[in-house]
Amino acid sequence: MTRTGLVLANLFHRKGRTWLTLLSVITAFTLFGLLQAVIVVFSSGADFVGTTRLVTQSRVSFTNSLPMRMVPEIDAIPGVERAMYQQWFGGVNKADNTEIFTFAVDPERLHEVYPEWVMPEEHWQAFARTRTGIIVGRQVADRTGWKVGDRIPLASNIFPQKNGSKDWEFEVVGIYDGIDEQWQGQTGGMYINHAYFSEASMFGGGLAGMFSLKIEDPGMAEAIAQTIDKRFENTADETRTMSEKDFNVNFLKQLGDIGLMLRWILFAVFFTLLLVVGNTMAQSVRERVPQFAVLKTLGFTDNAVLGFVLAETLALCAIGGLVGLVIAWVLSQGITQAAGGFLPPIILTAQVWIAGLVAIIVLSLAVGLMPALRARRLRIVDALAGR
Repeated sequence: MTRTGLVLANLFHRKGRTWLTLLSVITAFTLFGLLQAVIVVFSSGADFVGTTRLVTQSRVSFTNSLPMRMVPEIDAIPGVERAMYQQWFGGVNKADNTEIFTFAVDPERLHEVYPEWVMPEEHWQAFARTRTGIIVGRQVADRTGWKVGDRIPLASNIFPQKNGSKDWEFEVVGIYDGIDEQWQGQTGGMYINHAYFSEASMFGGGLAGMFSLKIEDPGMAEAIAQTIDKRFENTADETRTMSEKDFNVNFLKQLGDIGLMLRWILFAVFFTLLLVVGNTMAQSVRERVPQFAVLKTLGFTDNAVLGFVLAETLALCAIGGLVGLVIAWVLSQGITQAAGGFLPPIILTAQVWIAGLVAIIVLSLAVGLMPALRARRLRIVDALAGR
């Protein structure tokens, strides 16, 4: 039998325990691959590659609104095809008290800047002429049962009306869908008419939370972003312009330090894995003390026995780790496809694969070194005597 065959035979001498341990390692490295890929997304810099839309927000935070007088100035910047202004409304369905992503927009600008939202042309026209109109995403309509012609009560958790009430009522004038399967998965929001919002709200009427810009040439994205931010530099309304994907990432960052939370999750996963694999290897060495004594009797050196145990640990971690990373790669493709451009691609980059290989080596040493040293120090006489 070759040395490799001996290592594999020892690894699977307790098949049930080995397969359960392998399953733990695979699960841990699947999580490792996915979470590391997400961490890379949240820690990456601005990406303007292939950008067809930009988002301009306040330099301080997207929660700081910008004045509407900036719209014609942005429209006039070379390379900007159309600027759409929108204000977060904070809509809450009064029927079940659930929050729905709701924005106040200009209907015509929304139609031009987001051609991915599709609905009959008469519904777009109705949205433009109906001041209390609202268009509802397909997912929202399917969940709530709302249809065109319904009058729906909403509450705003931010903007009261001029009479002080936070209760609003809108007429459903259209149900929009996505142009393809990816965009259909993002129809979980609603849009109201910004003109009516400005007229009826107690405050915030002359403001927009952000501007979405449709640009003529994706290759000009970074230059246009720099031009806009330079234009409003050292004013009371400094801006930060980024790609739509980067904006979505920053929006999620408002929930907290996502990267830190994911790193703590990884720490908990690998600490648990350390205990599981470490216990497996310790048990394996204890059960095979007589075998190690026989190996030394046959002429294998102490270092050779140490190498056998370390190789066994490395094989266990490498098989589980590589399988887990491959599964993570497959899952990341599905997640990226489901996100449909809402977020930057969540992929296992070379950085993630290298981190995974380093983790495999470190884990192997951490859980295998102590049992290997014990096997190395083993005295033949004590082992055969059962001491």
